[in-house]
Amino acid sequence: MNVTPFQIAISDSALHDLQERLSRVRWPHSLADSGWSEGTDEAFLKRLVDYWQNSFDWRAQESRLNALPQFTTGIDDKTIHFVHRRGNGPAPLPLILTHGWPGSFMEMEAIIPLLADPASHGGDPRDAFDVVVPSLPGYGFSSAPCAPGTGPFEVARLWAALMKRLGYERFGAQGGDWGSSVSTWLAFQNPENVAGLHLNYIPGSYRPPLGNGETPLFSPEETQFLDTAKTWADAEGGYGHIQGTKPQTLAFGLNDSPAGLAAWIVEKFRGWSDCGGDVERVFSLDALLTNISIYWFTGTIGSSFRMYLESRRRPVHFASGQRVLPPTGIAHYPHELPMPPRSWIERVYNLQRYTTMPRGGHFAAMETPHELAEEIRTFFRPLR
Repeated sequence: MNVTPFQIAISDSALHDLQERLSRVRWPHSLADSGWSEGTDEAFLKRLVDYWQNSFDWRAQESRLNALPQFTTGIDDKTIHFVHRRGNGPAPLPLILTHGWPGSFMEMEAIIPLLADPASHGGDPRDAFDVVVPSLPGYGFSSAPCAPGTGPFEVARLWAALMKRLGYERFGAQGGDWGSSVSTWLAFQNPENVAGLHLNYIPGSYRPPLGNGETPLFSPEETQFLDTAKTWADAEGGYGHIQGTKPQTLAFGLNDSPAGLAAWIVEKFRGWSDCGGDVERVFSLDALLTNISIYWFTGTIGSSFRMYLESRRRPVHFASGQRVLPPTGIAHYPHELPMPPRSWIERVYNLQRYTTMPRGGHFAAMETPHELAEEIRTFFRPLR
């Protein structure tokens, strides 16, 4: 039942090992001028690896992250790492934010102070939140599951236990990517506790009940969404298929090669963000490498893949008559992965707000923290 303060402290030997590995990367043969068309661009990756080896200061990033109030606690057989920043305002609303893959808790670093202390950032102190940002099991500093059976549905139960342990009986939930799946299940399982649900992505596996017969009934807009999602999956979904079917094979290579790990992760930050093909237009090399380094130093790239496998076993599907009861808000970003239309969402979610955002992509809390924070404040204002 203990909640223990936590500080990141990567050993000097781990830093030295990383330097050694980066100094002897064995580069594969690449076709000239292939760019990003067949995966990560060789020229960019070589520059990123050089920066990681010769310029990146992990200790500076570690010190900055340690300014966040971090804790660990044991729930069931798992150690859960989380940030818990109490709000500055007359009545802060508890809010649990859940990250996704290939991110980590640091995705929320910039948005935490905007939500916890809005008055210091041009906002109203009455909009303050007590912010809780856990690391998903098997990601970063949360322990990896020791046995099968920990997917988004089960993580939602862990989050409910965490919020109760912190003394919160009523709270909001927010997330994107895997955070949207976990937050959806959290709201579904705990409608009496979740004051509101805010998502910047609809779970990719989400399937509402459609029609009353054996043949699903799709509107033209929904049919177009399904076609778009299939086209995207054919062109971009290979990562998800292997992570959801044969994750361990991939884990051996990425857990052993920092260059391989960086290539696997940075391609998604470029492809899924609103960067116009230039990943550094949105993310600094320091930000990219801090996130990648968390995976590297904790050796959790393989355990992070389990969410894909477990989600295939229990996807976000609903039976006829089932609904996610808490009020739901959606922030739809223009460069997000394929998103279903409102009619698809409304079949199950209690949709109260749907906002088309002017810019941004899959990593909304990193790409546009101020805009997302304002959208979250606006959605939860009448629910306090």
